[in-house]
Amino acid sequence: MSDTRILVVEDNDDNMTLIVDVLQSLEHIVLKATDGEQGVAVARQEKPDLILMDLSLPRMDGWTATKLIKSDPELAHIPVIALTAHAMVGDRERAIQAGCDDYIAKPINLQELAAKLRVYL
Repeated sequence: MSDTRILVVEDNDDNMTLIVDVLQSLEHIVLKATDGEQGVAVARQEKPDLILMDLSLPRMDGWTATKLIKSDPELAHIPVIALTAHAMVGDRERAIQAGCDDYIAKPINLQELAAKLRVYL
């Protein structure tokens, strides 16, 4: 088992299940959060190796959660990849401006996800 820890911040149960299954099949340890506030709290507590961040979340959106994570000196080095159905023109740029290191549009292409994991891990 890999000791690479990935935090998945996702409020959709089906998406969470798919992502967790894929990450576990690649032997990563998966941490989960279902809203932005919980995502920031888990990131602060666990300091994962990578964060997969949905941008449309309850309580605190992923844009805000990413900004908080990236503004924390203890967390700023952690790569954040946006996972989002926001695939309109300008959304990728907006995600990068919010502090995301990369961007994957939903529905998630599993080969693209695996390739980005290799880049950031």
